[in-house]
Amino acid sequence: MSIFGKIKDAIFGKAEAAPAPAAPAAAPEAAPAAASGPTPISEVNVEKILDRALEIKGGQDLNWRTSIVDLMKLLDIDSSLGARKELAAELGFTGDTNDSASMNIWLHKQVMGQLAANGGYVPAELKD
Repeated sequence: MSIFGKIKDAIFGKAEAAPAPAAPAAAPEAAPAAASGPTPISEVNVEKILDRALEIKGGQDLNWRTSIVDLMKLLDIDSSLGARKELAAELGFTGDTNDSASMNIWLHKQVMGQLAANGGYVPAELKD
């Protein structure tokens, strides 16, 4: 499995593991009226899931909002330089992978953008 696939599965899988809301009891006349509107697209709230994961980790100093290393650590994914270089190759990084600071900034933005493109809700400030 790709490293981005592991990141996506770790986040989206946590969303799927969350308890689903109870199905409402059938309302005799309300159901047809509700069905006539457009069906909303469900998005996975990436920010909420990652904040919750950080709470569960209890006190670890991980800044997933700006650091790809901390994001990967939060999700229990290998965050070594080798793994990040592999992720960079997957996502099409064309810069110098030996410039890890630039690569890490690019990776974080790309991962957030890809999560959004795959059905995740990511606040604009985390994608830019």
